Amino acid sequence: MTFWIISLALGVMVSALLAVVLLRTRPGPNPAAAYDLRVYRDQLADVDRDVARGLIGEADAERVRTEVSRRILTADAQLSRQTTQTGAPAALSRGAVAVLAVVIVAGSMLFYRGLGAPGYGDLSLKHRIEMAEELRLNRPAQAEAEARMPARPTPELEPGYQALVDQLRATVVKRPDDMQGQALLARHEAQSGNMVAAHRAQAQVIALMGDQAGAAQYGELAELLILAAGGYVSPEAETALRMALERDPSLGPARYYWGMMLAQTGRPDMAFRLWDQTLRTSLPDAPWLVPIRGQIEEMAWRAGVEYTLPTAARSPEPLAGPSADDVEAAAGMSADEQAQMVRNMVDRLSERLASEGGSPAEWARLIGALGVLGEADRARAIHGEAQTVFAGDDAALAAIAAAAHQAGLTP
Repeated sequence: MTFWIISLALGVMVSALLAVVLLRTRPGPNPAAAYDLRVYRDQLADVDRDVARGLIGEADAERVRTEVSRRILTADAQLSRQTTQTGAPAALSRGAVAVLAVVIVAGSMLFYRGLGAPGYGDLSLKHRIEMAEELRLNRPAQAEAEARMPARPTPELEPGYQALVDQLRATVVKRPDDMQGQALLARHEAQSGNMVAAHRAQAQVIALMGDQAGAAQYGELAELLILAAGGYVSPEAETALRMALERDPSLGPARYYWGMMLAQTGRPDMAFRLWDQTLRTSLPDAPWLVPIRGQIEEMAWRAGVEYTLPTAARSPEPLAGPSADDVEAAAGMSADEQAQMVRNMVDRLSERLASEGGSPAEWARLIGALGVLGEADRARAIHGEAQTVFAGDDAALAAIAAAAHQAGLTP
């Protein structure tokens, strides 16, 4: 109510100032008829004085009085007409003032009512944070968000693939404790566009894994929940994201979706800071950078931050892998021979990095490969060397740390 009183007072003050300007009388030259009247009245007085002095006779004086009186009547009539004519602009000015007052006062209030936020009080930073927290705590649950989603058309799958998916569904129903089957079902339900069934299967995977479930499993669950809700980050998806980030704070997809959650609950400032840090510490070809780069400028604007999106770094050259000849040769090898071929490739990569150096992605690839081959001690040594090589490079260290985690070198 205070806002409306102040606004009304301001509108009235502005209208009053305009009224003063429009209605203020401006001094101007007297009409010619008014000057003539003064002259004629002076002439009558002169005639009376001349008669008293005996300068003219009474008959001549009467004739002069008659002529001067006729002129006075004519001048008075002219003066009356001029006064009437000048009254019209004054009335017009008063009408204009009334119209402007209505437009300024009523029009501005109607304009604000349409574009402003009537009844919305001043918001301090503390109040806005409290409102954002209340919004986060009271937002719709996953089931409610899914119920609001429009019906999705059933995707048309290739008949052979559809049969395999149906068979997998039937198998999982009979063997609900088969973790591998649940993981396959989650993957294929997602590929089939059935996100609700996919996140239910992924939740079952996590339940079966128990304490062994890692950041990747929780991150996949969160993504499936968000996709099922059409991009909305529900409390259930937030919980999954929190579990993922507790296990791996550098997990890129989880950091992106966590920023989405912050933006949806009224904290674009925190979302911007998180995305900006992720943008600076991730490898240039990280897939989660594409949506972040597409939205971070708007997030900065919402957060009230002047921000210029940095130029995307050029993606590193693709890592060297087996050539077509290597693949063709491996097709005719035994399992032991193929394993030896992989070891030889890993050894060559290790020698090249030791002698020539390489990109963080190549060091991460070497650590991961050694972990797969079961050479944990050697992987730890490479990990330590990589940390020394890229000391001070947060983005490189993050990629190397992720590879070490995937290889089982770090918790």
